[in-house]
Amino acid sequence: MNSGMKKKKVVLAYSGGLDTSVCIPLLREHYGYDEVIAVTVDVGQPEEDIKEAKGRGEKLSESYREVDAKEEFVRDYIFTLIKANGNYEGYVLGTAIARPLIAKRVVEVAKEEKADAVAHGCTGKGNDQLRFDVVFRTTDLDVVAPMREMSLTREEERKYAEEHGISFETEKRWSIDENIWSRSIEGSELEDPSFFPPDEIFQWTVSPGKAPEDAEIIKIEFENGIPVSLNERKMDGVPLIKELNEVGGKHGVGRTDMIEDRVLGFKSREIYEHPAATILLVAHRDLEHLVLTRNELRFKEFVDRTWSELVYQGLLMDPLYESLNAFVDKTQERVSGTVYVKLEKGAARVVGRESANALYSKDVSFDSKLEQRSAEGFSMYHGFQSRIVR
Repeated sequence: MNSGMKKKKVVLAYSGGLDTSVCIPLLREHYGYDEVIAVTVDVGQPEEDIKEAKGRGEKLSESYREVDAKEEFVRDYIFTLIKANGNYEGYVLGTAIARPLIAKRVVEVAKEEKADAVAHGCTGKGNDQLRFDVVFRTTDLDVVAPMREMSLTREEERKYAEEHGISFETEKRWSIDENIWSRSIEGSELEDPSFFPPDEIFQWTVSPGKAPEDAEIIKIEFENGIPVSLNERKMDGVPLIKELNEVGGKHGVGRTDMIEDRVLGFKSREIYEHPAATILLVAHRDLEHLVLTRNELRFKEFVDRTWSELVYQGLLMDPLYESLNAFVDKTQERVSGTVYVKLEKGAARVVGRESANALYSKDVSFDSKLEQRSAEGFSMYHGFQSRIVR
């Protein structure tokens, strides 16, 4: 190569797994890039996974970068999700909400490095390709997706990896994706919707049947829709979520086994673990019912669903996403208070709540001191049109 020519440089979103590891030599041999910069964005993966990615990334690529984004992930993404009760068909959006942040940080590195392109290891079947692409394509950089473009089978990938000295000590039976908010498990026999998932696939949660007999009640305080305290201890977001994952998992809270509608229209069998997410979303939604009006709750239910669909599709850059967040943030100005959650045999159940902004009034409860006959006029006209048409 002529030493005077500018080297072609690509920045790869790197997880350390088979797909992204194979991408490194592919980007050189099949796409002509001279320099591959592998970037691992830490959003709460296991420390051993980060360490493994670093070791493999430093060996295979010309340059390796590790970016710690855990605090940003919780502050700007997870807390926003909690306020919007983020949930897609029963899925707490763990992977979906993380991908745009990872893509954003990869783009930042690409700009710093004055790279020519950005790349990811997603296939053409899943949702993640869209979540990365929508962020990558906001730049003037080329977007490369070797796994999608070359349609390699897993066996072809393994063979290519062996030929290039890329080794994996143990072949993982399941495909795992993990961050601080959720853990997803796919692959192998789990692709069969009728297959009973074995307990061995779960790491964060015990089986509800093996959970402690004694229930545990925890106290969570919210300020403006954001959890700020656990059992009267003020805590930042990252440690609070980690502790809730531990205590919830101990009681078997936070398992989901579902048939999910992917963006491309495919149905897929998905299994997730998410103790903290389950607890916080249950508690937050309950507190909203104490402090928000009926009209706010009814309209916000539609907003929350639309917000969740945008996140699932990776469309955090859509103008509607910003507009929905503006509405959600306005409602959260009154969502402050305390929620008591009982953890027992796989269930997280709210058993009490209190707030200075509560709309609940004892004056209209069973011990009401109001003149009940004053409601008679309203009752006379209630259902008036229905009676006419009978």
